[in-house]
Amino acid sequence: MRALMVSSEVTPFAQTGGLGEVMNGLPAALVGLGVEVDVLMPKYRRITPEDFPIEKLDLHVDIDLNAKRISAGFWQLRDRQGVRYLFLENDHYYNREGLYGTKDKDYKDNSERFVFFCRSAISMALSQGVRYDIFHSHDWQAALVPVYLRTLFAGEELLRQSASIMTIHNLGYQGVFWHLDMPLVGVGWEFFNPGQMEFYGQLNFLKSGIVFADEVNTVSPSYRNEVLTREFGFGLDGVLREKGDQLTGILNGVDYSVWNPATDIRIGANYSPDDLSGKAKCKADLQRVAGLRESPDIPVIGLISRLSSQKGLDILQEALPSLMQRNLQLVMLGTGEPELQKSLGEMQSRYAEKMALFLTYDHDLAHKIFAGADIMLVPSRYEPCGLTQLYGLKYGAVPLVRATGGLNDSVQEYDPRRDAGTGFKFGRPDAGELEETVGKALYLYRENKETWKRMVIRGMKQDFSWKRSAAQYKALYEKALRDRSQYQRP
Repeated sequence: MRALMVSSEVTPFAQTGGLGEVMNGLPAALVGLGVEVDVLMPKYRRITPEDFPIEKLDLHVDIDLNAKRISAGFWQLRDRQGVRYLFLENDHYYNREGLYGTKDKDYKDNSERFVFFCRSAISMALSQGVRYDIFHSHDWQAALVPVYLRTLFAGEELLRQSASIMTIHNLGYQGVFWHLDMPLVGVGWEFFNPGQMEFYGQLNFLKSGIVFADEVNTVSPSYRNEVLTREFGFGLDGVLREKGDQLTGILNGVDYSVWNPATDIRIGANYSPDDLSGKAKCKADLQRVAGLRESPDIPVIGLISRLSSQKGLDILQEALPSLMQRNLQLVMLGTGEPELQKSLGEMQSRYAEKMALFLTYDHDLAHKIFAGADIMLVPSRYEPCGLTQLYGLKYGAVPLVRATGGLNDSVQEYDPRRDAGTGFKFGRPDAGELEETVGKALYLYRENKETWKRMVIRGMKQDFSWKRSAAQYKALYEKALRDRSQYQRP
């Protein structure tokens, strides 16, 4: 089986969030299961031969967009796991400061940039004469690939048996553009209707991909159920309900070759479930780095997140004055909405002895926070999967999360009667409920160290490796191919 994954982000080449990390771990895990995987992404400004061992291919495509002929070349990199990464080169579209825009706004031609990206993915396959069994699109930037397979390229013999998968990493981002971009997309106006590509008078890339894909999946089982509701469906709940059993949920995995306190070179000391002694050294190291009082007895709460209301930072903001009256320390890392950054900065100044705020993203510091924190806080209003709680479990930082999406799937609620569970959950997106749950966690941390230690060890022994998730994706590929084959029978 051969698959082409199409994604606008892949770690370490380019990343703005969890999508890049998924695209780093999943392809290698699929290769380990016998799937031949190519990954296509744009060649952004930072992807150079000086920074990565990429090589230029003798391969190019020409795409007609709105009476313009646009050319692109390709570079490649083969990693040690056997994944082949391909980079679409067009300086006009991708040699820019940001991936999707500047600090202030999105690029005005994002529709054109990712129409070109999706068209090029299929044109590249045809130019190489490569028969991909699966075209696997990730998020709105790649969502037109399933559309093109069944429209512009429907008559291509090389693609006749190919199936398409559409993975939704976050339904809140859909790629919605004005209707007059339909000629740019290159398919007929007959597809601009409420059942296919139209979305309240506009063109919706993600909706289009959902409608035309053979299989659709979200990045956790709970999120799969949530997107079918009006609250979390962002206007697409009806479209998703129509997919029926062609809509599934597969929880993301973790690359434990990178995220493992037993081998992590970025942290103050290594440790494991069998020997937790290094965890205390990591806590002291984090307190020093954060400029907080070094004390093994003060519980440290870590938060690594985009600073946005979706991530529940407004809930935390409301709860902070009360939380800062407790005996705890809070270390936060991330950037996001200007108003949240400003207000959190003011609170950090007010509570400097207890709170450290780093308005940036620092990969090394992130590792130190996971290793040094006693608790990882994830108060998201909705969370398709989330990786923070998975890293927290592995590093012995007990997750305290809102019971939504992948957070709900991956964290087992602490049960004092059975001495079971791996973390703490709260239900309503409410500051009072957050405060109450933090209180429960702090009480257990303070009053019963042995019970706390057992919960830490249980969490560290959880297996959220990509191997398990990749097996589910492979099964989804096989289902899509079976259904496609049956559909084509006379």
